[in-house]
Amino acid sequence: MELSMGIGYLSLSHSSSTSSSLSRLYPIPCLSVLNRKNKINLKVSSAILQEEEESGGDGGFLTGRERRQLRNERRASTTNNWREEVEDKLLGTKFSRKRFATWTEELNLDNLALLGPQWWVVRVSRVSGQETADVIGRTLNRKFPNIDFKIYAPAVRVKRKLKNGSITVKPKPLFPGCVFLWCVLNKEIHDFIRDTPGVGGFIGSTVGNTKKQINRPKPVSSNDMEAIFRRAKEEQVQTDQAFEEEQKVQALANEGEPNPKPKVIKKSVTADAKRKKRTKKGAELAVENASLQQDDKLLVPGSSVRIVSGPFMEFTGNLKKLDRKTGKAIVGFMLFGKESLVDVDANQIAVEGLEAS
Repeated sequence: MELSMGIGYLSLSHSSSTSSSLSRLYPIPCLSVLNRKNKINLKVSSAILQEEEESGGDGGFLTGRERRQLRNERRASTTNNWREEVEDKLLGTKFSRKRFATWTEELNLDNLALLGPQWWVVRVSRVSGQETADVIGRTLNRKFPNIDFKIYAPAVRVKRKLKNGSITVKPKPLFPGCVFLWCVLNKEIHDFIRDTPGVGGFIGSTVGNTKKQINRPKPVSSNDMEAIFRRAKEEQVQTDQAFEEEQKVQALANEGEPNPKPKVIKKSVTADAKRKKRTKKGAELAVENASLQQDDKLLVPGSSVRIVSGPFMEFTGNLKKLDRKTGKAIVGFMLFGKESLVDVDANQIAVEGLEAS
């Protein structure tokens, strides 16, 4: 191919051994079009050479079917979503394919044992979480004596001083409704803990399909557990310091008061008044007992008595029987034209002659 430049025209001639020279005239602006076509041809030829090298480099051109097959193979080798790849690169993690061959394997909780000992979160009652943790520990030790496990209910021991001067300690949970369990978990242990009274199951994610779904427990990472341990320790130190400062402030306030113990004096006065009341009541009871002892000598079966208290007050009748050990008496009196027997206390009756006098 030969190119010749003229005034305002570009001459392109194609020479061949079997045909005569042919010449065509093109305007100069067509030069850019020719250059673009040459660039496109170069790109296509380089792509074809690359495909030939991938196919074996035998020197022959690939057909359209072979090129489509190579393109599909390249696409199949990168089946991941480009967004997922970018997220994985940003997170610094490698994309992982499916961990389970079928959906039924994902439902098998025995596969959790392959993770080894891990920390798991058990949902319990917010009110009685510590008691439920103790129940889980006792039942696990009784049912599975050969396994190693730990139960941790993070709480802060809050101290409080009562009015009488004693100090009480009450645990305050950091995560109400959650108990942490460290063990090698499988289906048997999972079902046993889930059926324990006061337990609402494990914290995890729902797996499966429309046919069957279960809650698969999710382990807690070691970094998260270390953060929980550190937080519990820090809050315990802060609580103890706050209690000590409160005691110091209260001690200084008591030193500045002119009468630091007015309540104690009031209590003693109240106690003396109660003691006097009790003494008065005791004297009255002694007088009543003395009078009753005199009446008891006259209370014999057949004597006429009067009921002085109770629902049959002011009724008169005859004493039928008197039991001094139990303090009960049987009195017969006329009621609606018929003699009726009534059981009363011995202190509710008196001899009729003495009562009248």
